[in-house]
Amino acid sequence: MTFDHETLSLLSDALKQLDAGFDHLPDVESTADADALARVLGEVAVRMRDNYPYQHPQYIGQMLKPPHPMARLAYSLAVFLNPNNHAMDGGRASSRMEKEAVADLARMVGWEEHLGHLCSGGTMANFESLWVARELRPGEAVAASSLAHYTHSRLSSVLQVPFHAVPVDAWGRMDVDALEQLLEAESIGTVVVTLGTTAAGTVDPLDRILPLREKYGFRIHVDAAYGGYFRLVQNLRDETARAFAAMPAADSIVIDPHKHGLQPYGCGCVLFRDPSVGRIYRHDSPYTYFTSDELHLGEISLECSRPGAAAVALWATQQLLPPVPGGEFAAGLEEGREAALELHEWLSEDSRFVPLMEPELDIVIWAVRAEAASESSRRAREFFEEAERRDVYLALASFSREMAEAAGPVDEWDEESVLCLRACAMKPEHREWMGEIVGRLEEA
Repeated sequence: MTFDHETLSLLSDALKQLDAGFDHLPDVESTADADALARVLGEVAVRMRDNYPYQHPQYIGQMLKPPHPMARLAYSLAVFLNPNNHAMDGGRASSRMEKEAVADLARMVGWEEHLGHLCSGGTMANFESLWVARELRPGEAVAASSLAHYTHSRLSSVLQVPFHAVPVDAWGRMDVDALEQLLEAESIGTVVVTLGTTAAGTVDPLDRILPLREKYGFRIHVDAAYGGYFRLVQNLRDETARAFAAMPAADSIVIDPHKHGLQPYGCGCVLFRDPSVGRIYRHDSPYTYFTSDELHLGEISLECSRPGAAAVALWATQQLLPPVPGGEFAAGLEEGREAALELHEWLSEDSRFVPLMEPELDIVIWAVRAEAASESSRRAREFFEEAERRDVYLALASFSREMAEAAGPVDEWDEESVLCLRACAMKPEHREWMGEIVGRLEEA
């Protein structure tokens, strides 16, 4: 049995408690046809078998992490009311829970004062951050590393803002010298600093970029959609820890609770250090409106209707597992990182594989050793398929010659990129299961 069945009775009990809050209203008879519901739901269950087993520890490919039981139950409970967190009238309790949950995330990154809200995910959160930056710095360009998420260049295009890609160093982090050269040559209004690239899990050196802001006066937007929660963990490399420690100095930050925060899709979060940026969302509202206790979240969001259930699930999970250093939630992140390091160590000791770099967070990237890049890519595809036949589910990712050459996976670069294997050890269970996973990979 790979799914949690035991907690379903808790949902029934909680639903009765919720129902009791409305027992002054006349009863409404259900019009649902139980037999029809059962038939279609059974069809859904059968159709949903056509998926990789994202919930299982042997799935270690993409950034897919099962929601915590608390999140699943709280989300399901809230859906019976289906609140809309666009305005207090549509989601009174869930809007307050959203503000409390977002405040917890703001405190996690080092902010007591902030403006922020939940949204559908990192793309929308980054869009709002770049939109606010454009309004504050009109006519100026956006810069991000060449390993930053592809949506930054796409969103800049939507916003009609020039975009510049900054080269990365041999460890996949933004090259600070190259950034300064760009700043001297171009009018850059915003630098996107990625704390956890989705391709390789690399961390831009935010602490080394901050002095450049003092010199050139740009805004810093931190895209920590994937990596933001690692600010809590205590087993990072020193240079990585310094980057996360510098997060409070950012102007805006994006974090995705539906990645490492144990939440269902979609649950992203955008945070601004200066609450007065709320004036950009609604120009005819006074500044105090955006910092008052009766803040309508829809007035500081480009999205209108938003699921209150997402806020309820996040609030409940953070009540159970507070996002604080040294807590149970942080320990789970540390377990995933240890699993990634264990996998990296096995790969490093096997002459058939070449890790491109030591994992900074919990993503492991490696190439298959070969004479030529094309052969290495072919072998990577074969290994991916052999692993899947043994019920270990990896991912594939292409990396440029500039990124991979230093690791020495091939002798001849007959192509300008090489296809690599990728593993995301995001689940706390991955530490316990890594021996089983490695054994199956060895067979593959």
